[in-house]
Amino acid sequence: MATVPKSVRKQAEVLRKAGNAAFKKERFGAAIDAYTEAIVLCPDVSVYWTNRALCRMKRNDWTGVEEDCTRALELDSSSVKAHYMLGRALLIKQDTVRGIKELEKALDLGRGADPSGYMIDEIWPVLADAKYKEWEELSDRRAWKLQCLKELCNEALIEHDFLETSRTLDESGNAAARDRLSEQLELLGRVFSKAAEADKLTEIPDYLCCKITLDIFRDPVITPSGVTYERAVILEHLRKVGNFDPLTREPLERHQLAPNLAIKQAVQSFLSEHGWAYKTN
Repeated sequence: MATVPKSVRKQAEVLRKAGNAAFKKERFGAAIDAYTEAIVLCPDVSVYWTNRALCRMKRNDWTGVEEDCTRALELDSSSVKAHYMLGRALLIKQDTVRGIKELEKALDLGRGADPSGYMIDEIWPVLADAKYKEWEELSDRRAWKLQCLKELCNEALIEHDFLETSRTLDESGNAAARDRLSEQLELLGRVFSKAAEADKLTEIPDYLCCKITLDIFRDPVITPSGVTYERAVILEHLRKVGNFDPLTREPLERHQLAPNLAIKQAVQSFLSEHGWAYKTN
C-alpha cells in the first residue's frame, strides 16, 4: 500500500472528529458519511472502520458491522471493539460458535485495559447470555439422551429378569430375583442421577465471586493484602471512596493491583463445566 501523505492523514483525522461529533448527537448517517470519507483517504487506519461499525450497529446494519469489523481486525487484530461488535453481528446471524469465539477474544483482550477504553462490563452480558443459551441447548440434549438410555437399560434389566424367572417355578428363587431386580433398578437410577448432576443448578463457590458485588469474577485482581476483587469495582472504590483496601483498610494504590491469574483460570474451569453459572441476575 502506498504511503499516505501527512496532509491527507491530517484531513482524515478532521473527518474522524467530525464523525465523532455527529455520533454524539446521534446523527449516525452523518457520522457514517464522515468516517467513510476518512476511510477513503486512509484505509489503513483500524479505528475509522470500528467507528463506522459502531454507527452501523446503532442502526442494526449487522452485515455492515461484520464487514467493517473484519477489515478492522485485518489491520489490528488486538482491537477489543472490533472483536466485540463482530461477535454480536455473528450472533445475530445465528453463527453462535464464531460469535462466542469473537466475544471471548474481546473479553480476554479487554482485561486490564485502560479505564477509558474498558469494555468488560459491556462484553460480559452479551457473552454470558450466548454461553448460557448454548449450555441450555446442550443440557436439554444431554437430559434427553440420558433419559432414553435409562429407559433402555431399565427395559433390558426387566426383560433379563423375566427370562430368568420364567426358567424356574421356584418361588423363593423368583422372590430373590425380584429383589435383585429392584436393587439393580435403584442402582441404575443413582448412576443416571449422578450423570445429570453437572447440569443441575447449585451455588457458585464463594472464592470465585467478588467480595463486593458477590458476582462471579470476570476480571479478577488481587491487592497486596491478598484480597481479590473485580477490577472495575475496586477501581471505582479507589476513585470515589479513597486509596485503601475496602476490606482490610490497608493503603492501596491503583498500580498495586495485579491480575489474579489463578482465580481467572479457576473461573474459566468452573464455567466450562457448569454453563448455568453464566446466567446473570
